[in-house]
Amino acid sequence: MPFRTALSGLNAASADLRVTGNNIANSGTTGFKQSRAEFSDVYALAYAGISRTAVGSGVKLSSVTQQFTQGNIDFTGNNMDLALSGRGFFVMDDSGDRSYTREGAFQIDREGYVVNSSGKRLQAYPVQDQLNGTFNTGTLGDLRLATTDAPPNATTRVEAAFNLAAGSPDLSAVPFDAADPATYEFTTSMRVYDSLGESHTAELFFRGTGGLGWESYLAIDGAQVGAAQPLAFGADGSLTLPAAPIAFGTFAPTNGAEPLDIEFDFTSATQYGSGHNVDALRQDGYASGRLTGVDIDEGGVVSARFTNGQSLALGQVAVASFANPQGMQQIGDNAWVETFAAGDPLYGVAGQGDFGLVQSGGLEASNVDIAEQLVNLITAQRNFQANSQVISTADAVTQTIINIR
Repeated sequence: MPFRTALSGLNAASADLRVTGNNIANSGTTGFKQSRAEFSDVYALAYAGISRTAVGSGVKLSSVTQQFTQGNIDFTGNNMDLALSGRGFFVMDDSGDRSYTREGAFQIDREGYVVNSSGKRLQAYPVQDQLNGTFNTGTLGDLRLATTDAPPNATTRVEAAFNLAAGSPDLSAVPFDAADPATYEFTTSMRVYDSLGESHTAELFFRGTGGLGWESYLAIDGAQVGAAQPLAFGADGSLTLPAAPIAFGTFAPTNGAEPLDIEFDFTSATQYGSGHNVDALRQDGYASGRLTGVDIDEGGVVSARFTNGQSLALGQVAVASFANPQGMQQIGDNAWVETFAAGDPLYGVAGQGDFGLVQSGGLEASNVDIAEQLVNLITAQRNFQANSQVISTADAVTQTIINIR
């Protein structure tokens, strides 16, 4: 009877309407992937196979597949908003239950963990070597932002580039006194830091010793450190002595910090007739700092910025990919879980292989095309009406047969 055939068509059109309606409803959902209803025809199988005159028995919903095409990236300006360009997924963990998502609207909870709106924690690779910026890509863990101050770093090296005026008088016969400008030719100062992050004023003094020779002195917080160190220049004005960095001696701060032992690199110094001047003073120490912000690059490396100008790597966002993403199972809240059909997850980092890139300050919009869905809506409606007409026609035929006398 055509009633069942038409009824299957009504069910198929209704399913198509539900899928289309769900797509339209989630057109504004971050990271949502539209679905497509796929149908197949139905034939009743006889023992000897299908007859050449067999008529189909209708239609059935064979599958609802998701379309993992890239959605547009909407820029938000919030550094904790992340978008993936490519086929990867963010890895989330909820007390050991692992799921995957394209939604990157993350925030920081009260304990400093990076979580989504469902409270699931973003997974990342921990830092392995802070100096070299390497990560342990064999271990996944919860990404947690630093909430404590960044530790200070004591100054251990100073690079100084300066020019000492040629033809300066010989002051070697005059005892050096940092408080008496008549005992030296030129001075410059800079800030250095001890192991507790407290700053100290370091002053360098220079005076000629005749010809192409000079003496250099160091004072920290007004106290002379060590003895004078000789400098010598060649006829072309370049430094000939010392050939390596020098150390004046140690300075013991009064605040209980470790003694400062700084080496000074003067290899860029010159002696020209253009007068005294300083081109650069660079030192490697810094004070402690408080967290001011978080930066995330295209590779998913999360770095904390501190008030002392330093940046500290906290981890690298993990990205997962699947051989068959359409085989993943939806669990709601913009999340999927792995299945046998999807294949085993392959973990990596953004910027490598087919894991895509991470865009900080943006969110991936739904890939639903409203215009396309409205056309699908009209098509599904027409299919429903046509199948309803089949039922009406079959009913009229049946009534005619019944009325035969």
